[in-house]
Amino acid sequence: MNRDEILAFLNANPSCHLATMEDDQPRVRGMFMYRADEKGIIFHTGDFKSLYSQVKGNKKVEICFSSPDKQVRVEGVAEITDDAKLKQEVLEARPWLKPLMGQRGEDALIIFRITDCKATVWSMETTLEQKTFVSL
Repeated sequence: MNRDEILAFLNANPSCHLATMEDDQPRVRGMFMYRADEKGIIFHTGDFKSLYSQVKGNKKVEICFSSPDKQVRVEGVAEITDDAKLKQEVLEARPWLKPLMGQRGEDALIIFRITDCKATVWSMETTLEQKTFVSL
């Protein structure tokens, strides 16, 4: 798969698992990606969640996206953004986030982008091939 095919795959399969580190312990959780494009992969969380403190403590992450016949793993660096326009875009696209922020308000919503992404693709057809990486 080339870069454009991988980005299309990620957007078609936004449910994924995101791995972070907390001290010396890996932490993995299911996530629902907002968008993947040439600028990176966008996620959101709350400032009260452990994910937020883990990303602040160690910016290196890995994400695994899958479909019934393929798996795409992406490694990269998490960058917290204060892009107000992007935050409003996410809130409009996902109105269910507002009540989750509760009394904390919209400032509790943290948007982060994974950049410096390198992806590797796995399938049963390629399982014996050497792993290659594609820069996103």
